[in-house]
Amino acid sequence: MMENYSQFVLFFVLGAAVGIVSIAVALSWVLHYREGLGWDGGAAEFNWHPLLMVIGFIFLQGIAIVVYRLPWTWRCSKQMMKLIHAGLHILAFILAVISVVAVFDFHNAKNIPNMYSLHSWVGLAAVILYPSQIVLGIAVYLIPVTPVRVRAALMPLHIYSGLFIFISVIATALMGITEKLIFSLKSPAYKDSPPEAVLVNVLGLLIAAFGALVVWIATRSAWKRPREEIAQTLSNNTTSPEEIKVGTDMTTTS
Repeated sequence: MMENYSQFVLFFVLGAAVGIVSIAVALSWVLHYREGLGWDGGAAEFNWHPLLMVIGFIFLQGIAIVVYRLPWTWRCSKQMMKLIHAGLHILAFILAVISVVAVFDFHNAKNIPNMYSLHSWVGLAAVILYPSQIVLGIAVYLIPVTPVRVRAALMPLHIYSGLFIFISVIATALMGITEKLIFSLKSPAYKDSPPEAVLVNVLGLLIAAFGALVVWIATRSAWKRPREEIAQTLSNNTTSPEEIKVGTDMTTTS
């Protein structure tokens, strides 16, 4: 069914690997170079912010975006995939909220002003827009009461806004880790490229690469999940691949 199946597998496996390595690098950063993890209003509490953002707002959100594209899930009903898609987004949002609480707690405990940097402005906007996207998606696509015509009309907006939020989160993360290094590294300074700076710069490259791979997978029309009736045919496994391909072409033409 899927065109360029091997190419899809390559991009997906590469993207998943880059995302997992990003999490490992973020964890190594906060455990080895920073003060570890804790919840006492100190630096260890702040460290939950970059770690949970990488895990939730970047990795889980990216997987949620491309989960429909996995051909191994095409035998599942579309309603089930909608639940998985929404569940991953909700989990990502919960982790993002915890990370935001951690950074506000840290700032308040240390008398550091909140919401003064571009990183914080863009990040808070993404955190606010994200649940709006989730609620709209559940109301329109998960609850089966919205007319099909309305669903079809809103789908381009749903896809665009989802990718826009994801790209905004990637940009916010890159700004945030750079800001943290500039403020934290004094002797040697960030400009002297100490090992911590090199590690975190690598983390930034990994985050950008993961974002690029997710957007590439999500925007390839050849890797789009087939219509529900075609997917059901796959599940029943009663039709030859040639007949399925013909049916798909006819559906597309129609």
